[in-house]
Amino acid sequence: MEKFIENLPINVTDIRASRGGDVNDAYKIYSNDDIYYMLVQKNCDASFYDGEIAGLKLFEDIGITGPRVIVNGFIDGDAYLLLSYLDEGSRGSQTELANLVAKLHKTKSPNGKFGFDYPHRGSQTTFTNEWKDTWEEVFLEERINVLAKQLMEMNLWTDYDLEKYKKVHEIMEDELKNHKSEPSLLHGDLWGGNYMFLSDGRPALFDPSPFYGDREFDIGITTVFGGFTDEFYEKYNEIYPLESGYRLRLEFYRLYLYMVHLIKFGEMYESSVNMTMENILRYWGEIWH
Repeated sequence: MEKFIENLPINVTDIRASRGGDVNDAYKIYSNDDIYYMLVQKNCDASFYDGEIAGLKLFEDIGITGPRVIVNGFIDGDAYLLLSYLDEGSRGSQTELANLVAKLHKTKSPNGKFGFDYPHRGSQTTFTNEWKDTWEEVFLEERINVLAKQLMEMNLWTDYDLEKYKKVHEIMEDELKNHKSEPSLLHGDLWGGNYMFLSDGRPALFDPSPFYGDREFDIGITTVFGGFTDEFYEKYNEIYPLESGYRLRLEFYRLYLYMVHLIKFGEMYESSVNMTMENILRYWGEIWH
Protein backbone atom coordinates (compact mmCIF):
# COMPACT_ATOMS: atom_id res chain seq x y z
CA MET A 1 0.00 0.00 0.00
CA GLU A 2 3.05 2.26 -0.12
CA LYS A 3 1.95 3.69 -3.45
CA PHE A 4 -1.26 5.01 -1.89
CA ILE A 5 0.50 6.42 1.16
CA GLU A 6 2.80 8.35 -1.16
CA ASN A 7 0.25 9.51 -3.73
CA LEU A 8 -3.06 10.19 -1.97
CA PRO A 9 -3.80 13.93 -1.55
CA ILE A 10 -3.96 13.56 2.25
CA ASN A 11 -1.33 12.97 4.92
CA VAL A 12 -1.77 9.21 5.50
CA THR A 13 -0.68 7.88 8.88
CA ASP A 14 -2.13 4.36 8.64
CA ILE A 15 -4.03 2.05 6.26
CA ARG A 16 -6.06 -0.95 7.39
CA ALA A 17 -8.01 -3.47 5.33
CA SER A 18 -11.78 -3.18 5.71
CA ARG A 19 -14.89 -4.94 4.45
CA GLY A 20 -15.80 -3.80 0.95
CA GLY A 21 -18.02 -6.39 -0.66
CA ASP A 22 -17.17 -8.74 -3.51
CA VAL A 23 -16.27 -6.11 -6.13
CA ASN A 24 -13.67 -3.85 -4.50
CA ASP A 25 -10.79 -4.04 -2.08
CA ALA A 26 -11.56 -1.64 0.77
CA TYR A 27 -9.42 0.19 3.31
CA LYS A 28 -9.83 2.42 6.32
CA ILE A 29 -7.45 5.36 5.89
CA TYR A 30 -6.16 7.36 8.85
CA SER A 31 -4.69 10.85 8.55
CA ASN A 32 -3.59 13.42 11.10
CA ASP A 33 -7.00 15.06 11.18
CA ASP A 34 -9.61 12.58 9.90
CA ILE A 35 -10.57 9.03 8.90
CA TYR A 36 -11.47 8.06 5.33
CA TYR A 37 -12.73 5.03 3.46
CA MET A 38 -11.05 3.95 0.23
CA LEU A 39 -12.21 1.55 -2.47
CA VAL A 40 -9.67 0.05 -4.87
CA GLN A 41 -10.38 -1.74 -8.13
CA LYS A 42 -7.24 -3.43 -9.42
CA ASN A 43 -6.22 -3.22 -13.06
CA CYS A 44 -8.88 -0.64 -13.91
CA ASP A 45 -8.85 3.00 -14.94
CA ALA A 46 -10.34 5.71 -12.73
CA SER A 47 -13.55 5.78 -14.80
CA PHE A 48 -14.58 2.47 -13.16
CA TYR A 49 -16.09 4.58 -10.37
CA ASP A 50 -17.85 7.19 -12.55
CA GLY A 51 -21.33 5.78 -11.93
CA GLU A 52 -20.89 5.41 -8.18
CA ILE A 53 -19.44 8.93 -7.93
CA ALA A 54 -22.38 10.38 -9.85
CA GLY A 55 -24.80 8.51 -7.60
CA LEU A 56 -23.15 9.66 -4.38
CA LYS A 57 -23.13 13.27 -5.60
CA LEU A 58 -26.84 12.98 -6.39
CA PHE A 59 -27.38 11.58 -2.89
CA GLU A 60 -25.65 14.64 -1.47
CA ASP A 61 -27.65 17.03 -3.65
CA ILE A 62 -31.02 15.64 -2.52
CA GLY A 63 -30.09 15.13 1.13
CA ILE A 64 -29.60 11.36 1.25
CA THR A 65 -27.19 10.48 4.06
CA GLY A 66 -24.18 8.61 2.71
CA PRO A 67 -20.44 8.91 2.19
CA ARG A 68 -19.15 11.98 0.40
CA VAL A 69 -16.69 11.80 -2.48
CA ILE A 70 -13.25 13.19 -1.58
CA VAL A 71 -11.19 12.25 -4.63
CA ASN A 72 -11.00 9.63 -7.36
CA GLY A 73 -7.92 8.64 -9.29
CA PHE A 74 -5.53 6.10 -10.74
CA ILE A 75 -2.31 4.96 -9.10
CA ASP A 76 0.09 2.44 -10.61
CA GLY A 77 -2.55 0.51 -12.55
CA ASP A 78 -5.33 0.60 -9.95
CA ALA A 79 -8.42 2.79 -9.69
CA TYR A 80 -9.32 4.22 -6.32
CA LEU A 81 -12.16 6.17 -4.75
CA LEU A 82 -11.57 8.03 -1.49
CA LEU A 83 -14.71 8.70 0.54
CA SER A 84 -15.63 10.23 3.85
CA TYR A 85 -15.84 7.64 6.61
CA LEU A 86 -19.21 6.63 8.06
CA ASP A 87 -19.13 5.89 11.78
CA GLU A 88 -21.41 2.87 12.18
CA GLY A 89 -23.63 2.53 15.24
CA SER A 90 -25.41 -0.44 16.73
CA ARG A 91 -29.07 0.40 16.20
CA GLY A 92 -31.52 2.61 14.35
CA SER A 93 -35.08 2.99 13.14
CA GLN A 94 -36.47 1.01 10.20
CA THR A 95 -39.11 3.75 9.95
CA GLU A 96 -36.42 6.34 9.34
CA LEU A 97 -34.78 4.02 6.82
CA ALA A 98 -38.11 3.78 4.96
CA ASN A 99 -38.34 7.58 4.97
CA LEU A 100 -34.85 7.81 3.47
CA VAL A 101 -35.52 5.27 0.71
CA ALA A 102 -38.86 6.90 -0.16
CA LYS A 103 -37.12 10.27 -0.37
CA LEU A 104 -34.62 8.76 -2.80
CA HIS A 105 -37.39 7.25 -4.94
CA LYS A 106 -39.34 10.50 -5.11
CA THR A 107 -36.43 11.99 -7.05
CA LYS A 108 -37.31 11.57 -10.72
CA SER A 109 -35.26 11.44 -13.90
CA PRO A 110 -34.43 14.93 -15.19
CA ASN A 111 -35.28 13.96 -18.78
CA GLY A 112 -38.28 11.73 -18.05
CA LYS A 113 -36.45 8.65 -19.35
CA PHE A 114 -35.06 5.48 -17.79
CA GLY A 115 -31.32 4.89 -17.58
CA PHE A 116 -28.29 6.84 -16.44
CA ASP A 117 -25.41 8.92 -17.73
CA TYR A 118 -22.86 6.23 -16.87
CA PRO A 119 -22.83 2.45 -17.31
CA HIS A 120 -22.91 -0.02 -14.46
CA ARG A 121 -19.54 -1.77 -14.28
CA GLY A 122 -19.61 -4.87 -12.09
CA SER A 123 -17.00 -7.50 -11.45
CA GLN A 124 -18.39 -9.80 -14.16
CA THR A 125 -21.29 -8.00 -15.85
CA THR A 126 -21.64 -4.55 -17.38
CA PHE A 127 -24.96 -2.83 -18.13
CA THR A 128 -24.97 0.10 -20.55
CA ASN A 129 -27.64 2.14 -18.70
CA GLU A 130 -28.49 3.78 -22.02
CA TRP A 131 -31.47 6.13 -21.79
CA LYS A 132 -34.73 4.46 -22.86
CA ASP A 133 -38.35 5.58 -23.06
CA THR A 134 -39.79 2.62 -21.14
CA TRP A 135 -38.88 0.59 -18.08
CA GLU A 136 -39.37 -2.72 -19.87
CA GLU A 137 -36.70 -1.72 -22.39
CA VAL A 138 -34.20 -1.10 -19.59
CA PHE A 139 -35.07 -4.01 -17.34
CA LEU A 140 -35.84 -6.70 -19.92
CA GLU A 141 -33.55 -5.83 -22.82
CA GLU A 142 -30.65 -4.09 -21.08
CA ARG A 143 -30.59 -6.02 -17.79
CA ILE A 144 -32.18 -9.42 -17.32
CA ASN A 145 -31.83 -10.63 -20.94
CA VAL A 146 -28.12 -9.77 -20.70
CA LEU A 147 -27.88 -12.00 -17.64
CA ALA A 148 -29.76 -14.84 -19.35
CA LYS A 149 -27.39 -14.72 -22.32
CA GLN A 150 -24.38 -14.71 -20.00
CA LEU A 151 -25.71 -17.71 -18.05
CA MET A 152 -26.00 -19.68 -21.29
CA GLU A 153 -22.51 -18.65 -22.43
CA MET A 154 -21.08 -19.74 -19.06
CA ASN A 155 -22.90 -23.11 -19.28
CA LEU A 156 -24.68 -22.34 -16.03
CA TRP A 157 -28.02 -22.77 -17.80
CA THR A 158 -29.25 -25.63 -19.95
CA ASP A 159 -31.67 -25.39 -22.87
CA TYR A 160 -34.39 -26.45 -20.41
CA ASP A 161 -33.57 -23.48 -18.16
CA LEU A 162 -33.67 -21.15 -21.14
CA GLU A 163 -37.09 -22.43 -22.23
CA LYS A 164 -38.44 -21.87 -18.73
CA TYR A 165 -36.94 -18.37 -18.74
CA LYS A 166 -38.66 -17.59 -22.06
CA LYS A 167 -42.03 -18.37 -20.46
CA VAL A 168 -41.14 -16.17 -17.49
CA HIS A 169 -40.01 -13.43 -19.87
CA GLU A 170 -43.41 -13.41 -21.58
CA ILE A 171 -45.07 -12.89 -18.20
CA MET A 172 -42.66 -10.10 -17.24
CA GLU A 173 -43.13 -8.38 -20.59
CA ASP A 174 -46.91 -8.51 -20.37
CA GLU A 175 -47.03 -7.37 -16.75
CA LEU A 176 -44.59 -4.49 -17.19
CA LYS A 177 -46.36 -3.23 -20.31
CA ASN A 178 -49.54 -2.94 -18.25
CA HIS A 179 -47.85 -1.34 -15.25
CA LYS A 180 -47.23 2.40 -15.16
CA SER A 181 -43.58 2.88 -14.25
CA GLU A 182 -41.95 6.18 -13.35
CA PRO A 183 -38.18 6.77 -13.59
CA SER A 184 -37.17 7.13 -9.93
CA LEU A 185 -33.61 7.51 -8.76
CA LEU A 186 -32.61 4.03 -7.59
CA HIS A 187 -29.84 2.86 -5.32
CA GLY A 188 -29.53 -0.09 -7.69
CA ASP A 189 -28.13 -2.60 -5.17
CA LEU A 190 -30.25 -2.06 -2.07
CA TRP A 191 -29.58 -5.20 -0.08
CA GLY A 192 -29.05 -5.21 3.68
CA GLY A 193 -25.28 -4.84 3.37
CA ASN A 194 -25.54 -1.47 1.63
CA TYR A 195 -27.15 0.54 4.39
CA MET A 196 -26.14 1.19 7.97
CA PHE A 197 -27.26 3.07 11.03
CA LEU A 198 -24.71 5.68 12.06
CA SER A 199 -23.48 6.21 15.61
CA ASP A 200 -26.18 8.88 16.05
CA GLY A 201 -28.87 6.43 14.83
CA ARG A 202 -29.44 7.98 11.40
CA PRO A 203 -29.76 5.58 8.44
CA ALA A 204 -27.24 5.95 5.62
CA LEU A 205 -27.03 4.42 2.13
CA PHE A 206 -23.75 3.57 0.42
CA ASP A 207 -22.19 1.59 -2.44
CA PRO A 208 -24.85 2.59 -4.99
CA SER A 209 -25.18 1.27 -8.54
CA PRO A 210 -27.44 4.15 -9.54
CA PHE A 211 -29.84 4.54 -12.41
CA TYR A 212 -33.37 5.83 -12.98
CA GLY A 213 -35.92 3.03 -13.02
CA ASP A 214 -39.07 1.63 -11.47
CA ARG A 215 -38.77 1.92 -7.68
CA GLU A 216 -40.11 -1.60 -7.26
CA PHE A 217 -36.68 -2.75 -8.48
CA ASP A 218 -35.04 -1.46 -5.29
CA ILE A 219 -37.84 -2.80 -3.09
CA GLY A 220 -37.57 -6.23 -4.70
CA ILE A 221 -33.82 -6.32 -3.99
CA THR A 222 -34.46 -5.53 -0.31
CA THR A 223 -36.50 -8.72 0.06
CA VAL A 224 -33.76 -11.17 -0.96
CA PHE A 225 -31.17 -11.30 1.81
CA GLY A 226 -32.98 -9.78 4.79
CA GLY A 227 -32.05 -6.72 6.83
CA PHE A 228 -35.36 -4.93 6.25
CA THR A 229 -38.21 -5.53 8.68
CA ASP A 230 -42.00 -5.41 8.38
CA GLU A 231 -41.78 -1.96 9.93
CA PHE A 232 -39.73 -0.78 6.94
CA TYR A 233 -42.23 -2.06 4.35
CA GLU A 234 -45.27 -0.81 6.25
CA LYS A 235 -43.82 2.69 6.58
CA TYR A 236 -42.60 2.81 2.97
CA ASN A 237 -46.04 1.77 1.71
CA GLU A 238 -47.63 4.41 3.91
CA ILE A 239 -45.37 7.17 2.56
CA TYR A 240 -45.22 6.04 -1.05
CA PRO A 241 -47.77 3.24 -1.70
CA LEU A 242 -46.90 0.55 -4.22
CA GLU A 243 -49.44 -0.13 -6.94
CA SER A 244 -51.63 -3.23 -6.99
CA GLY A 245 -49.97 -6.35 -8.35
CA TYR A 246 -46.59 -5.41 -6.90
CA ARG A 247 -46.07 -8.79 -5.22
CA LEU A 248 -45.70 -10.51 -8.60
CA ARG A 249 -43.44 -7.77 -9.96
CA LEU A 250 -41.14 -7.95 -6.93
CA GLU A 251 -40.45 -11.54 -7.95
CA PHE A 252 -39.00 -10.22 -11.23
CA TYR A 253 -36.37 -8.27 -9.33
CA ARG A 254 -35.66 -11.13 -6.96
CA LEU A 255 -35.02 -13.28 -10.04
CA TYR A 256 -32.69 -10.61 -11.42
CA LEU A 257 -30.59 -10.55 -8.26
CA TYR A 258 -30.40 -14.33 -8.00
CA MET A 259 -29.24 -14.47 -11.65
CA VAL A 260 -26.53 -11.92 -10.85
CA HIS A 261 -25.40 -14.09 -7.95
CA LEU A 262 -25.51 -17.26 -10.02
CA ILE A 263 -23.07 -15.61 -12.43
CA LYS A 264 -20.84 -14.33 -9.62
CA PHE A 265 -20.84 -17.30 -7.27
CA GLY A 266 -21.95 -20.28 -9.32
CA GLU A 267 -24.23 -23.22 -8.67
CA MET A 268 -25.04 -22.38 -5.04
CA TYR A 269 -27.67 -19.96 -6.44
CA GLU A 270 -29.09 -22.32 -9.07
CA SER A 271 -31.98 -23.49 -6.88
CA SER A 272 -32.89 -19.90 -5.92
CA VAL A 273 -33.12 -18.91 -9.59
CA ASN A 274 -35.24 -21.95 -10.45
CA MET A 275 -37.52 -21.50 -7.45
CA THR A 276 -38.14 -17.83 -8.30
CA MET A 277 -39.00 -18.67 -11.90
CA GLU A 278 -41.41 -21.31 -10.62
CA ASN A 279 -42.94 -18.74 -8.25
CA ILE A 280 -43.56 -16.36 -11.14
CA LEU A 281 -45.15 -19.07 -13.28
CA ARG A 282 -47.31 -20.28 -10.40
CA TYR A 283 -48.35 -16.79 -9.29
CA TRP A 284 -49.29 -15.87 -12.84
CA GLY A 285 -51.36 -19.02 -13.16
CA GLU A 286 -53.22 -18.20 -9.94
CA ILE A 287 -54.08 -14.74 -11.25
CA TRP A 288 -55.53 -15.94 -14.54
CA HIS A 289 -57.11 -19.25 -13.58
